[in-house]
Amino acid sequence: MSKRKLSRQQRWRIEKIQAERAERAARKAGQDDEKLAAGEYGAERDGRVIAHFGRTLDVASRAGETPTRCHLRANLEGLVTGDRVIWRAGEDGSGVVVARGERDNVLERPDMRGLLKPVAANIDQILIVFAVEPEPHAGLIDRYLVAAEATGITPVLVLNKTDLLPDEGGELRGLLDRYRGIGYQVVATSTEVDGGLDALYAQLADRTSVLVGQSGVGKSSLIDRLLPDEQLRIGALSEDSRKGRHTTTTAQLYHLPAPDESLASGELIDSPGIREFGLTHLTEREVTEGFIEFAPYLGLCRFRDCRHRQEPGCAIRDAIDEGAIHPERFASYRRIVDSLDSQ
Repeated sequence: MSKRKLSRQQRWRIEKIQAERAERAARKAGQDDEKLAAGEYGAERDGRVIAHFGRTLDVASRAGETPTRCHLRANLEGLVTGDRVIWRAGEDGSGVVVARGERDNVLERPDMRGLLKPVAANIDQILIVFAVEPEPHAGLIDRYLVAAEATGITPVLVLNKTDLLPDEGGELRGLLDRYRGIGYQVVATSTEVDGGLDALYAQLADRTSVLVGQSGVGKSSLIDRLLPDEQLRIGALSEDSRKGRHTTTTAQLYHLPAPDESLASGELIDSPGIREFGLTHLTEREVTEGFIEFAPYLGLCRFRDCRHRQEPGCAIRDAIDEGAIHPERFASYRRIVDSLDSQ
């Protein structure tokens, strides 16, 4: 599809708006420099970005404290929720962020143009939520795992609605055992039974986490239980989908109070933009590396350009025949790679 051409007047308006924004930023930067020189800002302190709103953001120095609305120095760009920063408090109750600390990692999603855009930073784990109902599909779980592996952030599987699970576990037990056998951690949760969130609280303790998963698996219900004082940020829930209507599109970091003295508190980053993410930005190599049980066999194929289809001497296919790789996981891998080829 060809891009729509802008008229001369439209181009002039866009350039005018951009110039005005640049002028405001420069003027604000000058005012900041004057205030800093005059001693109107306090001493530098460490903080973390709680939410981001364009050129302004909320920063807190300690977990759970009321955040301070800050603006950025003109030379700072690209800050996201979860970033560690150095900031200074102003006499008027606002603040200014003067530097960004190093990132452990950054979670990115492709935008409407297919370009990767940072959404959140310094995350310890991605919790992939699925449920007994709707019945989980291994292929969809695999897609989430591949996407998580590509970020370099540890994925954890969270099985929700376990109160609906048959006593014997059914086919789902075999599916969970398969993922545990690969090396993934599986946490069982339920909001309907006493103690149904104990394992989840333990997993969240002393970590910064992100929840992802398809609609209907109960993410909103989990978040409501984990953050009882933050329910207003989600609108009414649909009885059919249980999907929250968010009042904001920005990622926000929430302090998770510890349920008791035996556990540490944690932090949760939530945003409608990171609850679901796809694979369109990944290469075939990245997808292959996202199946972690393939790792011992990569580079051992007879041909360096082996795509693990029908090539002779394929180490991946040999591993399947030997029982080291589950055939259903390989079939899932093939479907994902084929979907990339068709795009």
